[in-house]
Amino acid sequence: MTSESTCPKCQSENVYHDGSLWNCPDCGHEWTPGASDAEASQERIIRDANGNPLADGDSVTVIKDLKVKGSSLVVKGGTKVKGIRLVDGVDGHDISCKIDGIGAMNLKSEFVKKA
Repeated sequence: MTSESTCPKCQSENVYHDGSLWNCPDCGHEWTPGASDAEASQERIIRDANGNPLADGDSVTVIKDLKVKGSSLVVKGGTKVKGIRLVDGVDGHDISCKIDGIGAMNLKSEFVKKA
């Protein structure tokens, strides 16, 4: 049996071809022949220092003291940051947030843990 004749999500053999897509009536999954699910989604998963996936709106805790570039301010370890936003930032800064007493800034996900 070919890979197109089974659903890659639920492995059901009850699939049908509709135009350029294959469909599975059992689980509702649609896919393009020859493309894997990882290639189809192409969504970058941002993870914290412990490997937990992060999402927009999560709260995180800073795990070590971070110097604010161009300032004498320091973000202390243990600072809780609420309502983060994931971005494709420069130099690995993939979290955009506001920190009380400091303001808007970008953080690297390797220096935070999910709260």
